[in-house]
Amino acid sequence: MDNNMDSNLETAASPDNLKRFVIEPVSRVEGHGKVTLLVDDNNQVKQCRLHIVEFRGFERFIQGRPYWEIPILVQRLCGICPVSHHIAAGKAIDMIAGVTELTETAYKLRLLLHYGQTLQSHALHFFHLSSPDLLFGFESDIASRNIVGVIEKHPDLALQGVKLRKYGQEVIKVICGKRIHGTGCIPGGMNKPLSREDRHYLLGDIEQIIASSESAVKTARDCYLANEPFHKKFALLRSNYLSLVGKNGELDLYHGKLRLKDASGKILFDQQDYCDYQDFIQEEVKSWSYMKFPFIKALGEEKGWYRTGPLARINNCDYIATPLAEIARQEFVAYGGKEPVHATLAYHWARMIEVLFSAEKIKELLNDAMITGNDLIVQGKRQNEGIGVIEAPRGTLFHHYQVGEDDLITKANLIVATTHNNTALNESIRVVASEQINGREISEAVLNNIEVAIRAYDPCLSCATHAMGKMPLKVEMRSLESGELISQLIKNSDGTLYK
Repeated sequence: MDNNMDSNLETAASPDNLKRFVIEPVSRVEGHGKVTLLVDDNNQVKQCRLHIVEFRGFERFIQGRPYWEIPILVQRLCGICPVSHHIAAGKAIDMIAGVTELTETAYKLRLLLHYGQTLQSHALHFFHLSSPDLLFGFESDIASRNIVGVIEKHPDLALQGVKLRKYGQEVIKVICGKRIHGTGCIPGGMNKPLSREDRHYLLGDIEQIIASSESAVKTARDCYLANEPFHKKFALLRSNYLSLVGKNGELDLYHGKLRLKDASGKILFDQQDYCDYQDFIQEEVKSWSYMKFPFIKALGEEKGWYRTGPLARINNCDYIATPLAEIARQEFVAYGGKEPVHATLAYHWARMIEVLFSAEKIKELLNDAMITGNDLIVQGKRQNEGIGVIEAPRGTLFHHYQVGEDDLITKANLIVATTHNNTALNESIRVVASEQINGREISEAVLNNIEVAIRAYDPCLSCATHAMGKMPLKVEMRSLESGELISQLIKNSDGTLYK
């Protein structure tokens, strides 16, 4: 498909007489979600949806909080990618504080923190969550298709993943005080310097980490190419790609401007200021999910959806400014030929290229004398609005805040990577359902094909649940003893209530 949605499987024409299968919860991802399939008597799939069923409401309950608290509050969205929210919110709060440029040391500390986060998050996903499918097969025995099976059959690979993730977490710890939900970003800078002892500690293992990262790229590439015809076709989408790029088109995970490519590789817009995102990105809400569906306004809902994350970033950038990762990128691009690489399972390959890039950048930053400087804070003239955008491990992350004269947040909007990928996630599982499930006897092993497609995106479902209330809600009160229904209250998708 060439970015034209086949919505035939979004809503079945006659759902009443169809059989219903549910994958709940979707496993080996962050957060809670489920997939529902409606099939006919011949096991032909008629409807397939990814539902995000928890509502966490961060955009609402941070309203009324002082703006300087936001980088600490929003990182509670997640235990896997808290640093990403911390940094994106930090950039937005810088703008509110009237700061347009950090000190050199504060800027480089944020970069170091961001690369540590990218390293640990990507390592966790590939080695712990996705490698069981790639190593053992999508429909292999569930008893071994997990991290325990990887430890038993591929102990060296499992240990490699543990060491890479641990190193990334140590980078986070020395900057933020702890591995999860620490503190670092404050308005206009950072709250403490990096000690020379901590710098020396991190430098001690960096060469090994770079070597392991280079090996990880080879592992991901080899896993993909081992069954290339099938992996290339699996959950295949021809899509648009959105990401930040640096001013010269280089891969930039912390800053830059937005680039959008179409499925043929043509640049649709470039060096687009992310502060104007509301001019070109629109978010749709559907009744069956708490996750929104963004698209490019100029292209419309049917053609304007896009993918973000490692696959988009490696497809979009012109080069990577570290030597080993650039060699890996060139091989990846050569595989795609004249077009971007569209294979959904190539996300893993691209993800490991970013692990290598992050490791190389960490070494570069640790060898920079400014990294242990003490000039950490800049002050500016207070503004009433701030927008912070970074490339989080899973993709482009938007944090947008408005503030009243009393310094309290009046409005917040978050568009996380998984939300950007929502349409693509649904389209991917529909492709898999059509090609891998139609007509087969439906079992856990068969249904795992759908989960494999979801895992390729490394979705963080808990981060993506902020759209307000068009999802139907049903509350029941039942007898504790008999289970008999005592009363109920139902809210329709249009907001009307009835009993």
